[in-house]
Amino acid sequence: MSVSLIMFLAFVGLTLLITFWAAKRNTGASAYFAAGRSITGWQNGFAVAGDYMSAASFLGISGMIYVAGYDGFMYSVGFLVAYITVLLVVAEPLRNAGKYTMADLLAYRLKPRPVRALASLSTLVVSTFYMIAQMVGAGAIIKQLIGISFEPAVIGVGVLMLVYVVFGGMLATTWVQIIKAVLLMVGALMLSYLVLQFHHFSITDFFNSVAHADYGGTEAPKNLMEPGLKFGVAVAGPWGPIDLISLCLGLVLGTAGLPHILVRFYTVPDAKTARSSVVWAMAIIGAFYIMTTLFGFGAATIIKKALLTTDGKLDVNLVAPVLAQVLGGELFFAFISAVAFATILAVVAGLTMSASASFAHDFYSNVIHHGKVNRPGQEIRVARITAFVVGAISIGLAIRLKEVNVAFLVGLAFSVAASANLPVIVLSVFWKRFNTTGAVAGLAVGLVASIILILLGPSGIYGKADAIFPLSNPGIVSIPIGFLAAWLGTLLSPRDPAAEGKFDELKVRAHTGLGSEKATSH
Repeated sequence: MSVSLIMFLAFVGLTLLITFWAAKRNTGASAYFAAGRSITGWQNGFAVAGDYMSAASFLGISGMIYVAGYDGFMYSVGFLVAYITVLLVVAEPLRNAGKYTMADLLAYRLKPRPVRALASLSTLVVSTFYMIAQMVGAGAIIKQLIGISFEPAVIGVGVLMLVYVVFGGMLATTWVQIIKAVLLMVGALMLSYLVLQFHHFSITDFFNSVAHADYGGTEAPKNLMEPGLKFGVAVAGPWGPIDLISLCLGLVLGTAGLPHILVRFYTVPDAKTARSSVVWAMAIIGAFYIMTTLFGFGAATIIKKALLTTDGKLDVNLVAPVLAQVLGGELFFAFISAVAFATILAVVAGLTMSASASFAHDFYSNVIHHGKVNRPGQEIRVARITAFVVGAISIGLAIRLKEVNVAFLVGLAFSVAASANLPVIVLSVFWKRFNTTGAVAGLAVGLVASIILILLGPSGIYGKADAIFPLSNPGIVSIPIGFLAAWLGTLLSPRDPAAEGKFDELKVRAHTGLGSEKATSH
C-alpha cells in the first residue's frame, strides 16, 4: 500500500470519527443547519478559509502561476481581495437578519415565496456546477496521485461527502473544513520553506530566477514577472486585458454571493463573531495566497515541464504535488496529495450542505408549505434527501463531463453568484425602494445572463475559435445586467409599502444585531 493511500485513509478515518461525534449532537434544525450557532470566531474563520480554498486554489492557481506568471498571480489577488467585500457588505447584515440561508435576508422585508424560490434555484445552480468542477478535478487528481481510476475516485468522494452532510450536518462539515484548513496551511508553509531553502533564503535570488524561468527543452526562458503571458494582447487578442478586468470583478463580487460561503455566517452566535471570523479568514486566506506565489513561481525555477507530463499532455494541476516530491521526497509528496484530497472533500461537503439547506428551508418549508411544516424534523429529513439527490446528480454529471473544461464550470458558479445573488443582497440592505419584483428580476436575469454568456464564450459550446461572446469571464457584462434588471424591475413596478416599511427595521437589525441573537425573530 502506497504512503499516499495510507495518508488518504487516515484523513478519511479521522473525518468519519468527527461525523460520528457530530451526529449525536444533531438534535434539531439549528444544530443540523447551523451547528447550533456554537462556532467561535477563530473556528469559523478556519472553516470559512477551508470552504473557500478549493482544489482550484491549491492546485489550479499554482499551475496558473507556473505557466502564466504575473497573470496567474492575479487569480490569487482576486480571491484574497474578495473577502473585503464579504467583510464590509455581507457578513454582518446576513448574520443579523437571517436564519439558515441567503434567502432569509431577502425574505425579511420582501414577499417570501417568490424570492425564496428564485434564491433556492440560484443556490442549486451555483452549488451543483461548482461541485461538479471539484469532483471532476478530484477524479483526475486522485487517479494521477494514487492510481485509482476516475469513476471510482469520483464515486468515493461523493459517498464521503454525503456521509458528512447527511449524518453530521453543519457541525461535521465545519470541523472537516477546519482540519482541512490546518492541513493545507501546514503543507503550504512547509512547501514555501523548501522553495526558499532551494534559493538560499534570498528573496533577490528567488525573483532573479523567476525573471529567467527555464522550463527545459527547446522553450526559451520566460520572465514570469512580466504581465501579459495569459491576458496580454499578443496571447489572448484584443479582448485579453478586458477579460482580466472581468475575471477580477467576478472573483471579487462573486465570493460575496457564493451560497456555501454565506451560510457559514449562520453558525456563529452573533454579528460580532461573524465579523471576527471574517478577519480570521482573511488572515488565513491572505497568508495562503501569498504562499501560492512562492510555490507557483518557485516551481517554474525548479521543475522541468517533463515532470508534469501525463499521457503526453502538460498537467499543470500537478505542480504543487510534484514540487513537494522534488523538494521533500515521497513522504512529503504523500502528505501534499492527502491535503489535496482533503481540500476537495471539505469544499464539496460545504457545497452540498448549502444546496440541501436552501432547498429544504427555502423551497420546501417556505414556498411549498408557506413556512408551516408541522411535523418535527421534517425539514431536516428533506435536507438529507436533497443531499442524496444533489450528490447523485453531481457524481453522474462529473463522470459524464470528465472531459469538460473545469474553468468553464467554476466561471459559471462565480458569474451566477456575482450577477444574480450579490445585486439583490446589496439592494435589499441598502435601497429602501427595492421590492419583490426587483429581486425576482435581478435573480432571474442575472442567472440567465451568466449562463448564456458563458455558453457563448470561449469556454462554452462553440469553443475558443468560434465563440460568439469574446470573454471567458462575463462578469464585466453580466454583473451590470443583474443590477440593472433589479433596478428596472423595482422602478417599473408599483411601490411596496410593506417592504419599505420594514426597511428601517432591517437597517437597525442588520447593523446593530438588535433582536437577532437567536436568529429566530422574524
